[in-house]
Amino acid sequence: MLTTSSDQPAKLHYGPNSFRVIRNGRFVPCAVTGEPIPLDTLRYWSAEHQEPYASCEIATRRLTGQV
Repeated sequence: MLTTSSDQPAKLHYGPNSFRVIRNGRFVPCAVTGEPIPLDTLRYWSAEHQEPYASCEIATRRLTGQV
């Protein structure tokens, strides 16, 4: 079975205001929940930890050590 880039998660480099695609894909998994986040809806990440988050609540919990 062949896989396409849309079947695999993207690999991103997270900057303070944007991210750069290192490997093509249509989603990244949330660093906390594992749920897939489509790249066109990705809004929350940590440049320091190089992690994406599914929501602002999850990002806040992770970055304040509550997860």
